[in-house]
Amino acid sequence: MASKLLRAVVLGPPGSGKGTVCERIARSFGLQHLSSGQFLRESLRGGGEVGILAKQYLERGLLVPDHVITHVMMTELEKRQEQHWLLDGFPRTLGQAEALDRICELDLVISLNIPFETLKDRLSARWVHPASGRVYNMDFNPPHVQGIDDLTGEPLVQREDDKPEAVAARLRKYKDAAKPVIELYKSRGILHSFSGTETNKIWPYVYTLLSSKIPPILSDEEN
Repeated sequence: MASKLLRAVVLGPPGSGKGTVCERIARSFGLQHLSSGQFLRESLRGGGEVGILAKQYLERGLLVPDHVITHVMMTELEKRQEQHWLLDGFPRTLGQAEALDRICELDLVISLNIPFETLKDRLSARWVHPASGRVYNMDFNPPHVQGIDDLTGEPLVQREDDKPEAVAARLRKYKDAAKPVIELYKSRGILHSFSGTETNKIWPYVYTLLSSKIPPILSDEEN
């Protein structure tokens, strides 16, 4: 185990394979995979003050605002000051990046650059299990039974913002919000960008980069 705790972030638009890359990094290097979506789902189930607030936005079909997500993430990170971690889905805006700066110093930011057409195709084929956040892609990762979650047998849904007519606007919105975040980390010399259309082809380069920062616990071939 490295003596210094590693603080890393994976940035990427919806459909970029962020979650898959984060899971592989967590497994290969023993980092805690901290997903903002997962923490938000947990706070909704927990029914605390933040969960109730977030639910009010989601029930009206609105994005949960910056300050609510930031509060959820800061609370979780405070509990993990002695762990290596990897953030997935946070920070998405400059305000969130500045809040993160106040509690820690990042070592590494990975940015996934995937062509627009690839993202559009992936998102339009994406169905989710709402309770767990499990994601299926009807083209390359379909459920065993059409429309049914593999583990629970519960129905899958297609999110409104994954429907073809909503995808282009969603990707534009992400790009506008993420641009200053990417510029910030680039100016600090901690941003590493990876481009491609397939996670499996990008992964070996990500693995090599991480290996230069922290000793792996699994070989590249074991993923």
